[in-house]
Parts: sequence; structure tokens; C-alpha cells
Amino acid sequence: MEMDARNSTEAALHHYKHGLGLFTQKMPELAHHYNAFTEQCFKEGVLSQKEKQLIALGISLYSQDEYCIIYHTKGCIDQGCSEEEILEAVGVTAAFGGGAAMSQAVTLVQESIVELNQMKQ
Repeated sequence: MEMDARNSTEAALHHYKHGLGLFTQKMPELAHHYNAFTEQCFKEGVLSQKEKQLIALGISLYSQDEYCIIYHTKGCIDQGCSEEEILEAVGVTAAFGGGAAMSQAVTLVQESIVELNQMKQ
């Protein structure tokens, strides 16, 4: 696993990718089918990839999945979401998911936005 991460967000992304790589080596057929399925789900369609990333971030927050929160915050930024769009999606999630979703949003999402934007510079 790479240890030269510039911040906690990048370290989490490296950790996830490392784990996924190991899993893929051990279970190549399963990983192939899972990856093909998720790639199909996130393709541009009636919903844009940007909208799909916002939905995925909301579900990640609701389910308290820290790796997916970071991964889909990055996906939102990569698809051109503004901080305001991300935080509005966070608000919708918090309206449904309550304090647990909001606690992840006001910590992990905001920290990831800052760190991911720093990485782009």
C-alpha cells in the first residue's frame, strides 16, 4: 500500500484501491462481474453521471460507509459538482437520515472536499 498520501482523504482512497486490488487477485471472476455491473450503473443515461454521483454520495452517507463517502465525494467533484451542490445533496440526505448522516457530512464530506481540491492544484 502506498504510504505517500498527502492527506487523510488520499490515504483512504489508496487504502480502498489496495484492498480492491487484493480482492481482485483472489476473486477475479467475481470482481470482474461486480465492476462491470457498477460501471454500467454509473454510465451516462437518463440521469447524468453527475446526478448519479450525488445519489451515490447520499446513499453512502445514509449507510455510514466512510470509504464510499470519500469515493463518491471525489466522484461528485470529478463530475463537476460544486461544493454547494454537494452540500445541498448532503442536506437532502440529512433530512432523511438525520443526525448520523449530518455528522458524516459536516466532518468527512467537508474535509474530503478541501483535501480533494488541494490535490487538484
